[in-house]
Amino acid sequence: MIINFDNAATTFPKPTAVKNSVNSAVMRLTSPGRGGHPLGLRTSEAVYSARETAARFFGAEPENVVFALNCTHALNMAIHGIMNGGGHLIISGMEHNSSARPAAKLAESGVIKLSVARVYPEAAKTVESFRSLIRSDTKAIVCTIASNVTGQILPIREIGELCRLHNIPLIADGAQACGIIDVKLSQGINILCTAGHKGLYGITGTGLLISDGKFPISPIMQGGTGSGSRSLAQPTLLPEALESGTVGAVGIMSVKAGIEFVESVGVNRIFAHEDRICRRFLNELRNERKITIYREPMAEYVPIVSFNINGMTSEKAAAELAKEGFCLRAGFHCSALAHSQLGTENGTVRFSPSIFSKEEDAVKLTHIIKKLT
Repeated sequence: MIINFDNAATTFPKPTAVKNSVNSAVMRLTSPGRGGHPLGLRTSEAVYSARETAARFFGAEPENVVFALNCTHALNMAIHGIMNGGGHLIISGMEHNSSARPAAKLAESGVIKLSVARVYPEAAKTVESFRSLIRSDTKAIVCTIASNVTGQILPIREIGELCRLHNIPLIADGAQACGIIDVKLSQGINILCTAGHKGLYGITGTGLLISDGKFPISPIMQGGTGSGSRSLAQPTLLPEALESGTVGAVGIMSVKAGIEFVESVGVNRIFAHEDRICRRFLNELRNERKITIYREPMAEYVPIVSFNINGMTSEKAAAELAKEGFCLRAGFHCSALAHSQLGTENGTVRFSPSIFSKEEDAVKLTHIIKKLT
């Protein structure tokens, strides 16, 4: 039996409603916005309904909901789309490579200036870290809502208020937060980027960029949008401006069903269930001196736990756990900055449950970990 505790990468299993939505979309939908015939109209209506669902969930307008291939795609659209004219960009020291790499590449190419704000266990110190880096030419701040390595929740509301005071956009990476904690644009977020296949329970190959419409985002791709086809100019209005090519209706329907599933269960209930499993996991290992847990008492966390077994590489530990049927992520989790700040030269093992995870399975896992020490 395989037990998945790598839900921070992709939630597995998926709700039955998501599976049914995919089957239905494959059988019923084609290309939205490509023709006035019944199939095209039916698909357009379905995709717009998904925009409405996402807009309701995140507190946005449907026309400002852009479908992407994944969170990485959404973040690249946001970062390149905002910073294409140059300027100064600030990112956090806990950013996933989805944000850090495009920012670093723009800086390396001389297009922008880049600063990295250190993240502290104390929210106030983290906010001050960002504040101290703001300059007259600062054009945007990019910040993850929760670290994909440790699960630490960053003070996104306070950082959003900083951005508001300086009239610069806050681009938020919600990949590890959306569907787990309440995330709304009203929390000071101007552009929210997130995955569809993690806490929203959609299938892989899905993501979202959701804007409040206050800051224009230049497209990084041009092409067919189903509207204004006689012009060679890319549409300027969302969502068409950022949706070149036929969108993945099947995946979009899975995200719609996933969001509806999260709404039916309740974000607070999902967090409580996953957090209870993490706390039990931590409690079972609290007296193990050969295990290092990467959590700080002053910080708040989504249900993710990173740890290492002293004297064993993270890859070796995860491989041993996999032999027993437990799936955990090892290594650097595509987050070079976070591991640099943590000082984890060999990466970590990451434990991340979902709403379908069982507490007794987490306890069984700790028994195996104890044997490995």
